[in-house]
Amino acid sequence: MAEEETDFLPLMEERATVSAERRITGRVRVSTHTEAVEAMLPVDLSEVSVDVTRIPMDRALDEMPGVVTDGDLTIIPVVEERVVVTRQLFLREEIHIRRTERRETTDIPVTTRKQTATVERLPPEET
Repeated sequence: MAEEETDFLPLMEERATVSAERRITGRVRVSTHTEAVEAMLPVDLSEVSVDVTRIPMDRALDEMPGVVTDGDLTIIPVVEERVVVTRQLFLREEIHIRRTERRETTDIPVTTRKQTATVERLPPEET
């Protein structure tokens, strides 16, 4: 009987693994600086003044008048009852109130704050 020759091939396998290692390659320092900035801020100001004028009327009325407003003028009637043979309303006076408005722009000093940031790169610390 003839001997059979058999060749064996060994089976091999390679496996690659990857691992990560943390290393500090640099550092960063961030600092902020706040400064106050003085500025003049324009502001619109308004002022309303009132002028009151009393106007004597002494006039008989049939009914009670109401308050009348015409633009910037307000008229407030002041009445009284007088005893005559009959009661009758008399307009004693009117009070005229006129509003006038004055506007002006002025500068008001204000302080605002402004921050700036500084970023500084540092070498890694040696351990």
